Amino acid sequence: MSELMVDTGKWSHIANSGPISILSYCGSSILMTVTNKFVVNLKDFNMNCVMLLVQSTVCTLALLVLRTLGYAKFRPLNKTDARNWFPISILLVLMMYTSSKALQYLAVPIYTIFKNLTIILIAYGEVLFFGGRVTSMELSSFLLMVLSSIVATWGDQQALALKVTNGASSSPFSAGYFWMFTNCICSALFVLIMRKRITLTNFKDFDTMFYNNILSLPLLFLTSVLVEDWSPENLATNLSQDSVTAMVISGLASVGISYCSGWCVRVTSSTTYSMVGALNKLPIALSGLIFFDAPKNFLSIFSIFLGFLAGVVYAVAKQKKQSQPVKV
Repeated sequence: MSELMVDTGKWSHIANSGPISILSYCGSSILMTVTNKFVVNLKDFNMNCVMLLVQSTVCTLALLVLRTLGYAKFRPLNKTDARNWFPISILLVLMMYTSSKALQYLAVPIYTIFKNLTIILIAYGEVLFFGGRVTSMELSSFLLMVLSSIVATWGDQQALALKVTNGASSSPFSAGYFWMFTNCICSALFVLIMRKRITLTNFKDFDTMFYNNILSLPLLFLTSVLVEDWSPENLATNLSQDSVTAMVISGLASVGISYCSGWCVRVTSSTTYSMVGALNKLPIALSGLIFFDAPKNFLSIFSIFLGFLAGVVYAVAKQKKQSQPVKV
């Protein structure tokens, strides 16, 4: 009995540990980005929708298991909620697909830096659709985000020019930038419209996760059948043991991110969580330098620092704005 009490006490200590929740959130974010990059960089990989289909399936099954074990609670699937949430699922599929394509062409640090531009679109979208204002400190962070993206592009082009000079074939970076900017637009629309829809449907976090994933399954499957090559030879090339393992890990990591987000807010504070989100971009960008052949010149490193600084300034600006009294 005493051993059981000790074990329970240890688990309670872990469940209420701020540092452990922060490390878990950062770890799951890095794991998902690295595994996705690993899959899309495999030789001759061309079935992004199948990758996303596997991830959504794993995430849906994991949620059902968690509900069976009593760790998650969400609404059962019904026609009314499904019909109301279906437009959000379409945006989610567009966001995930463009993200995978951008990650396929761009290095992880550059992908991470350009994701900051989504924050700008969301901020001004909130002003347009929900009212409010953008503070001078927020505007300063936006300028830093744009600057970091420009510097990252210079570093990227510098690395490409060096590769071409050394006799290597050029990579389709322009396609990567197209998918990246498309992803920023889709991500902003997804967040803004989902915020509005959550208010109307009164969805909780697990409701949102469940409906996002289960409704995306038929969309991803249909899209894959229409635009991707399902021949036995191509399936064998894309669905190797390594790629499927990475897809499953990525799907579990997506569940981990969602869970650890709520965990981090619960045991720390929304301020700490905002700062963690800003600081987390640094290890994600560095993971790209460590695990993949990302540009490693001065401009690329400096752009990571600028993106990191922009995220910190934005997090501080948001907290300051939230702490100000509402003017009536």
